[in-house]
Amino acid sequence: MQHAIPLPDRFLSRLAGFADLFTRPTWSHVLLLVAGAVLAPGRRTVTAALCILGREQEPDFCTYHRLLNRARWSSRAVAGRLLGLLVAAFLPSNAPVVIGLDDTIERRWGAKIRARGIYRDPVRSSKGHFVKASGLRWLCAMLLTPVPWAGRVLALPFLTVLAPSERFYAGQPRAAKTLLDWARQAALQIRRWLPGRAIVLVADSAFAALDFLAAVRPHLCVVTRLRLDASLFAPAPPRRPGRRGRPPLKGQRLPKLTQRLLDPATSWQPHTVALWYGRTDRRVDIATGAAVWYHAGLPPVPIRWLIHRSRCRTDRHAAVVRLPMAGRGHVRGGPRPPRRGKPAPMVRPRRPAHDARAARPVLARLPVGAGPLRHSRLHAQNGRLVPQGPPHLQRRHRSDPP
Repeated sequence: MQHAIPLPDRFLSRLAGFADLFTRPTWSHVLLLVAGAVLAPGRRTVTAALCILGREQEPDFCTYHRLLNRARWSSRAVAGRLLGLLVAAFLPSNAPVVIGLDDTIERRWGAKIRARGIYRDPVRSSKGHFVKASGLRWLCAMLLTPVPWAGRVLALPFLTVLAPSERFYAGQPRAAKTLLDWARQAALQIRRWLPGRAIVLVADSAFAALDFLAAVRPHLCVVTRLRLDASLFAPAPPRRPGRRGRPPLKGQRLPKLTQRLLDPATSWQPHTVALWYGRTDRRVDIATGAAVWYHAGLPPVPIRWLIHRSRCRTDRHAAVVRLPMAGRGHVRGGPRPPRRGKPAPMVRPRRPAHDARAARPVLARLPVGAGPLRHSRLHAQNGRLVPQGPPHLQRRHRSDPP
């Protein structure tokens, strides 16, 4: 006979708003799983949630696993109820609702996981190094709101959507859905959950697509990172009476954002960004304007672009910062940095920081026996100091006699 675990009354009162979305037998199991997920350290799996509650030896262990794959309850209804509670708790009635949209990869392996795919790992990859990861891709929608006790804006997730890979749809009658298709459905679903609120959707450059922006533009505002080489045009002029043919979709071509960055006639305005990357305030110069983003074969989308640049006190400071960086290939248009086989920082070309040869000009001025160097000491030889120790540190110097 299993014994019920008493849960705090405050915990039960916070979850009472979701009780009508589950059946009575399922609701008792949901309470235990949520309590175990809150208490479990590390990965919040069903096994970890039950072990932290001391129910790993119960005979109905598999019932909690069936709750996630067989029980009849709607995760979409739970997400809508959760969003309503979060908006009512953190936002006033007249404030816009800011939603963050991003995709993440859950690393999973196994032959029975059909929805998994091979994706680019954004954490480990760089411009010169591409890393692939196998797993499930989830699209997450988060409420971006300032939390009083945290002192900053936090992302509170309320909806996750599984975006399977293309091979998942192979041999199925329905067509494959891309990440933008799932994002469009999630945005329209949020609009239905909040019918009378102003919604602002914040996403990265992966969602800067004309078909996605054209589909959600009548319902909400989207803030994303635009390409610097995007084709921008002026708004379409009014159609003259009596003129035949299709109405114009765009006006004159406008300069690209890369040209506006280098144009001395661009009007820049000073602005202070609070908590730049969650740290300190930063002064930047911004320039903005209205345009129509258009590409052949896709619907035109009116946008408001905004570019910014870091502010420098004087030109001397700008030269001190930018010239050394340009020599190492950090600035576009400069020479490429050399290919390096080791990830260690470089002191000189082909001299890693942990190599003793790179420190010889400095170590030669130290007294004998100044300290250890890679498990060795400095000894006098031929009137100068050389390191003695492991074989790879006993190489002959170029000035040594044969």
